[in-house]
Amino acid sequence: ALDQLNITVDRAAAAGCNIIILTDRGVDENHMPIPSLLAVSSVEQHLVLTKRRTAVSLILESGEPRDVHQMATLLGFGARAICPYLAHECIGEMIDLGILDKDYYTAVEDYNAALLGGVVKIAAKMGISTIQSYQSARIFEAIGLGEDLVDKYFTGTVSRVGGIGIPEIEEGVTFRHDHAFDPLGLGVDTTLDSVGLHSLRRGEGSEDHLYSPETIIALQQAVRTDSFERFEEYTQLVDDAGHPHTLRGLLEFVPAGPPVPLEEVESVESIVKHFKTGAMSFGSLSREAHETLARAMNSIGAKSNTGEGGEAPERFGTDANSRIKQVASGRFGVTSAYLCSADEIQIKMAQGAKPGEGGHLPGKKVYPWVAATRFSTPGVSLISPPPHHDIYSIEDLAQLIYDLKNANRDARINVKLVSEAGVGTIASGVAKAGAQVILISGYDGGTGAAPGSSIHNAGLPWELGLSEAHRCLVENGLRSRVVLETDGKLMSGRDVAIAALLGAEEYGFATAPLVSMGCMMMRVCSKDTCPVGIATQNDKLRCRFKGKPEHVVRFMTFIARQVRQIMADLGFTRLADMVGRTDCLRVRKNLITDRAFKVDLRQILGDAPYPVSPEKDWYDFKLETTPDLAVLVPAFAEGLAKGALEGRLQENKTALGRLAGEKPGSRVIGHYETSLQVSSTDRAFGAILGSEVTKNFGNTLADDTFVINARGGGGQSFGAFLPKGVTIRLTGDANDGFGKGLSGGKLIVVPDRDSPFEADQNIIVGNVALFGATSGRAYFNGIAGERFGVRNSGATLVAEGCGDHGLEYMTGGRAVILGTTGKNFAAGMSGGIAYVLDLDHSLYRRMNKDMTILQELSEDYDIAELREILQDYVRETGSALGQKILSGYAEYLPRFKKVVPKDYQRMLTAISRHEEQGMPHDKAVLEAFREVSAG
Repeated sequence: ALDQLNITVDRAAAAGCNIIILTDRGVDENHMPIPSLLAVSSVEQHLVLTKRRTAVSLILESGEPRDVHQMATLLGFGARAICPYLAHECIGEMIDLGILDKDYYTAVEDYNAALLGGVVKIAAKMGISTIQSYQSARIFEAIGLGEDLVDKYFTGTVSRVGGIGIPEIEEGVTFRHDHAFDPLGLGVDTTLDSVGLHSLRRGEGSEDHLYSPETIIALQQAVRTDSFERFEEYTQLVDDAGHPHTLRGLLEFVPAGPPVPLEEVESVESIVKHFKTGAMSFGSLSREAHETLARAMNSIGAKSNTGEGGEAPERFGTDANSRIKQVASGRFGVTSAYLCSADEIQIKMAQGAKPGEGGHLPGKKVYPWVAATRFSTPGVSLISPPPHHDIYSIEDLAQLIYDLKNANRDARINVKLVSEAGVGTIASGVAKAGAQVILISGYDGGTGAAPGSSIHNAGLPWELGLSEAHRCLVENGLRSRVVLETDGKLMSGRDVAIAALLGAEEYGFATAPLVSMGCMMMRVCSKDTCPVGIATQNDKLRCRFKGKPEHVVRFMTFIARQVRQIMADLGFTRLADMVGRTDCLRVRKNLITDRAFKVDLRQILGDAPYPVSPEKDWYDFKLETTPDLAVLVPAFAEGLAKGALEGRLQENKTALGRLAGEKPGSRVIGHYETSLQVSSTDRAFGAILGSEVTKNFGNTLADDTFVINARGGGGQSFGAFLPKGVTIRLTGDANDGFGKGLSGGKLIVVPDRDSPFEADQNIIVGNVALFGATSGRAYFNGIAGERFGVRNSGATLVAEGCGDHGLEYMTGGRAVILGTTGKNFAAGMSGGIAYVLDLDHSLYRRMNKDMTILQELSEDYDIAELREILQDYVRETGSALGQKILSGYAEYLPRFKKVVPKDYQRMLTAISRHEEQGMPHDKAVLEAFREVSAG
């Protein structure tokens, strides 16, 4: 049938037809439809072979496609347009039956718009901006399709584990056709099956889930009663050889040698130190759940991951501190203190469960206390673009790794990658860039914030990515530089053992610890309606949280006990000796179906084992050669020793939690100043000094306690994560990334006094200045480059002009632009205020109006605030333009425009209204949040 279809289309194209419609209308008892994706791709590949593809547009008319992923695959494999006629007819039937109260044409348009929005989102994940670039691009990887099928009909698509072919596809088509047209004449049951692809459903033909009521209850009973026997019953359910759900479920162990006595095997206390919890942010989880995970992991020497979104400073240095701090590309509450409180800093380059997406927290979960931690606006969704929106190249990633290492020299730098074809090459680049831990994250996990549509049909099993990354690192001589980690629904000791044999040294758990704390897998995390108080911020629901640290501790301990038993059976005494020993794995001999035998696991197991030495050859950042360690830190230490300041720089992480309770800027302990020359090779200048200040003084120093007068060209990330109390004045200019993550410090850039250039007409600082700044001040006596102040969430910024995409995703603080802005100004801005001098009336055309509004400066508060900022700016920079504006302030004032986010303005208005009615401020903020998030 496929061959006949291809020939028919080819003849039509040869006859001059340039639009060809493939339709499956006319299905009856004697005619079965060819699966629409197979038909489209088959025709596409045939036209490519006959060199007619570019002369023809394929249109699909089918009753099969109905959801976003199906539309995306059809477009990606060759369709130019799709008519999902059955879906449209179903909408009409719903209206006729009274299920849907809507005009038919409006309903169809809304459905089509939803599909279009989904396709655009998928393209955006891939970094694709036009549908023409997406069509026929085949940017997919297949799981479970055989080599012959892929080579002929999906040519060029990656399919690493083999699988079914045309005969098995025909079986499925025949089964569904016979169900609709009963060949025995016994009558047809037209009831649609509810198979439970997302939420569990009971009944014949329903989807089988690893987390079923039986497994959930067994696990929770095991950890609550401290019963290892009950835990083994739970793992027997999830490891059931007769019901494999995963690629690892098709494998079995092969002993490396004779069994060893259990008492000779590495201890439980040692094994659990290799365990971590997954990156689940405060915001996606309730405070109680988030802190319970941290306390549990800290009590056994393991690590919890704060997730993207900051952490309350009072937790730093306590048993509730998350030892892994995730930063994504450096946003959402990333401060100097946040970084200094970490033992490991994780860069979220990709996510296993929803690769290609950034952070995603619905507005209804951004309660005031979450917004405060994340430096954002209550009630406003935190939907970041994919990480590649901020990190464009391996060089950008290498710079961020270097910045973070400067910000906390004691922390390991971890880069999180998604399991995908080619991840081995990416991992090798990441290792060369200086990462010390690489996480290969699998698709089979959940998320506490994003909708279900984000995690379906996305990502790949960690077994594929882990084995490829491990082999590629070994082959390139880089394996000794890094620790390999994996996560993605690890549920038993068997899972951990297989991960170790495939190359992992550390292991992340996310869903299982949540289930241990009481999660019932209701799949409503993004809706803020979690009935057990885990994935919610709702006060009434949080009261239901019954989880305890010991529940998580018991889960981790039970896993370690199982791992020890497997190690003893396989002949290993140390977990490190198992890493990379793929010769201890083989495909099960007693697979339950013929289709299971079609899976080819040779690419996972490889041709030979790649064992790993536990000795590490860490990347040398050569920090001792930086101006910070070579000049600044010794100079300040000497000054401190001479009594120039009361106090002493010292490594003291536990002080951070204590210092968090002190008022910012409360300590006035003297003054120390120095001068030095800098060049563009001095990257992340000031970050090491800033970390030393943070560790000893937190955010408590008065401004200008430490002053550095620098001259020359500032390198990448100059002044990154600078804390309060430190001021850097640069005479010269600076490269990209200036002031990244500014954390209360003060940065001033002025041109040389003898410069022949006019400051307000020339660029003085590069792109992405003040990215992710959380507090402090930055003044530029000149123009800033593109993406100025992106993700600023609390700092005060002044520049005499900026390039494209200025203040993108800004969530707080103040920005004053004394000149022309580039295009797309204030895109995604959800907090803070911008004052822009709009002399040529071009701002309205240049700004992004989706989330912001333009206002005149009419309030006394605005006028006074702007004057105060300008006075401070002129005092620090001596700006000629600033002096001119202040001298004629009344004349210039009408030419300033105020850019304010719509939701932020609504928040301020609602808060004021409630306070006028006598409501306390905290309660007024909460009431305003409820109004904004509901509207």
